[in-house]
Amino acid sequence: MQIQAFKKYLPLLISGVCGLIAVVLINNYIQHQTEEAKRMVAQSQKNLTTVVVAKQSIPAGTAIKESMLAEITVNRNMVQPRSAASIDRVVDKITIAPIDKGEQVLLNKVTISGEIGSLSMKVPAGKRAVTVPVDNISSVGGMIRPGDHVDIVGMVPIPAMNAEGKQVNQLATMPLFQDVLVLAVGQEFMQGGKKEEKAAAIAPAITFALSPQEANLIVFVQEQGKIRLILRSPGDTQLQQVTPASWDTLFRTVMPQAFQQQEKPVVVPPKPKKTVEIYRGLNKEIKVLE
Repeated sequence: MQIQAFKKYLPLLISGVCGLIAVVLINNYIQHQTEEAKRMVAQSQKNLTTVVVAKQSIPAGTAIKESMLAEITVNRNMVQPRSAASIDRVVDKITIAPIDKGEQVLLNKVTISGEIGSLSMKVPAGKRAVTVPVDNISSVGGMIRPGDHVDIVGMVPIPAMNAEGKQVNQLATMPLFQDVLVLAVGQEFMQGGKKEEKAAAIAPAITFALSPQEANLIVFVQEQGKIRLILRSPGDTQLQQVTPASWDTLFRTVMPQAFQQQEKPVVVPPKPKKTVEIYRGLNKEIKVLE
């Protein structure tokens, strides 16, 4: 009887053991997958880091505020050299080069306020600081200030032939460069990204930020003639086509109707052709003489 009872419950016993083994194996598999997932997450976190990006475009010479920045998480492979890892590293510092919206903020593009005392820190990347004596410049009555933008006009003598066939010099006024940044007026230049508001005496020189080619040209022009500055609105960055000034362009601008009348083509009536009449009997024939 006992053997029969044991045989009766043997399948249940075997299935119970198998179920227990299955539970143990499943539990081990789940633990292994959990540990593998944790390892992968930890590995991916090692490849991530925090960088500071600009939430808006920041011009050169601007004091950086916390509202201009944001911290994002990126893969280490995407981090640029000298990128700031926290907002505290760059807030309240001064930009020495423009930073575009969404661009990582690099430590070599900012400086502390105390270091801004060097004029070289104010020169934008790709530009050169060019100083021109003020005796060669009409600087809008001495009202030009560091940080202003101006248009530069040159007045130079150009060789020309007069009515007698002799070579003479005629003064020509021509636009040189537009939207040029004024770095300094004398020894005064922008501090902390803000323009000095105090009234300054007439400075002996004005310093511009120009490209290398523009710097060469303005040095040549200042040696040949004079330079005039035209003050621009702070919000106006548009470049416009400007024609060099002369008597002809002056009259065409102030009296365009007179020139339009002069330029109308004059219709010359054709000269009457000479003819001869030839009679042959009662027939008349007219021939045109060439």
